Amino acid sequence: MNVKEFFGKVASHYLLLHLLAMAVVIVLLCMGVKLVLDIYTHHGEGIEVPELKGMTYLKARLLLEEEGLNIVVSDSGYVKTMQADCILAQTPGFGTRVKSGHTIYVTVNSPSSPTFAIPDIVDNSSYREAEAKLMAMGFKLTQPQLVVGEKDWVYGIVCRGRRVSNGDRIPIDYPLTLMIGKGNYDESEDVEFVDPTYAIDPTEGMSEVDEFEEVKGPPTGVE
Repeated sequence: MNVKEFFGKVASHYLLLHLLAMAVVIVLLCMGVKLVLDIYTHHGEGIEVPELKGMTYLKARLLLEEEGLNIVVSDSGYVKTMQADCILAQTPGFGTRVKSGHTIYVTVNSPSSPTFAIPDIVDNSSYREAEAKLMAMGFKLTQPQLVVGEKDWVYGIVCRGRRVSNGDRIPIDYPLTLMIGKGNYDESEDVEFVDPTYAIDPTEGMSEVDEFEEVKGPPTGVE
């Protein structure tokens, strides 16, 4: 068998038909598998997640249950201008298509502002350090109150006219006033001055020559 006869058999119509049939079978098999998977997973089908932000939790739950979806509170926040128990955020977001039975996670508005413990700043930090710590926590500060003491040293905290201490839990929306030293003393304060005292010199009042009283003896010739 020469080369020409070999390639003639390879390129015969019979072989080409077999190869074409195998290709068609493979393509049909892939399409069938994809169709079965789409039917099993409900590909292309879904429920559009409604906009929940601003709704009360009860209203949002009823709406999602009607759509065949679930709702779970995953977090809470506080927005003063919004009513308590309303939805602040949701995941997945509005417009996302999900399958029936999917869970929507929401953040609800707390009925009161969250409280935070005052850090260890009273009599333990400067004004700048205390200001940075409190503002990083979210507290708002008013104009500091100057008191007698070391300049810019924090001696106390006032919240709504009441002194608070380290560790006290204060609502985050309550403004705080730091009591800091002004670096001098109040002139109205009475200051008691005491004259200095010195050690008494034991030689003070003594002359250099001791003075003795002369004692005369008995008259001469008198026994």
